[in-house]
Amino acid sequence: MIRIVLSVALTAFASEACASAGTESHPQTIEPAGVAETRGHLLLVGGGPIPRELTHLFVQLAGGPGGARIAVLPMASSVASTGAEKVSELRGLGADAFTINVTRAEADADSIVIKLNAATGIWFSGGDQNRLVAALAGSRAERAIRDRYAAGAVVGGTSAGAAVMSNPMLTGEERRPGGARPLSDSTQANVTIDRDNTVTARGFGLLRGAIVDQHFVRRRRQNRLVSLVLEHPAMLGVGIDESTAIHVSPDGSWRVVGASVAVIFDARGARITPRGELLGASGIRMHVLPGGSTFDPSAGRVTRLGSER
Repeated sequence: MIRIVLSVALTAFASEACASAGTESHPQTIEPAGVAETRGHLLLVGGGPIPRELTHLFVQLAGGPGGARIAVLPMASSVASTGAEKVSELRGLGADAFTINVTRAEADADSIVIKLNAATGIWFSGGDQNRLVAALAGSRAERAIRDRYAAGAVVGGTSAGAAVMSNPMLTGEERRPGGARPLSDSTQANVTIDRDNTVTARGFGLLRGAIVDQHFVRRRRQNRLVSLVLEHPAMLGVGIDESTAIHVSPDGSWRVVGASVAVIFDARGARITPRGELLGASGIRMHVLPGGSTFDPSAGRVTRLGSER
């Protein structure tokens, strides 16, 4: 565990809503990490190439070869072949996999709900998480996914499919790129730690009490996640790197699986400067967890670090 002190200039967070142009404001219920309830498994992948071990784990959690029935929802992607490719991979591991490519106009249909109700696993492909929210938020299909998770199904996804599992959800947008020094290079992003800059929206919130970021180490996304954790100090921030996942068990514990690390920011015990002042914080806990690590989000405690015995 590393204790870091941030003395970063920020101002106070005004609301839980997304306030950028073209982004609807959604009420967000924030719950503490580790809320105990009967539920299934989550497998959240940080994007990039997905190791075969992660896909195999998803199939096992869904019932194993011959028992897993997995719905693949590819709507986050603009690539037409995305769903078919994932279905083929899952079938190669013995799952009965099928695609559900649904628009918002179709998301209340009985036929869609029936297909989801039959699934033991639900997988969200990568792309743009805002497309998933636009297609499913508030629909019968979203409720069916929640019901399947509560009944014990495994729900997972990669990149956008991981980000959408938290609430608030990162949209990938900024309000003031570069802050006081606007960027001249449009390829840069999230070069500041700043309040009211990182745009969020309502996500599905299956992962309670945490904000998910993806491609985390590879794309150097620590600034935006630290910003949000300081704005929502009751919530953990979990940045999942590429080719890596967190497996959330029914008891709420987390396990890191894959080739890289997950980074956790915990500001629940931090001191944060008050609203109206330049924001600084001290006492944030940071955990850098390689594959094999386990974490108790309720206690904020690493229960195993990597391959340690």
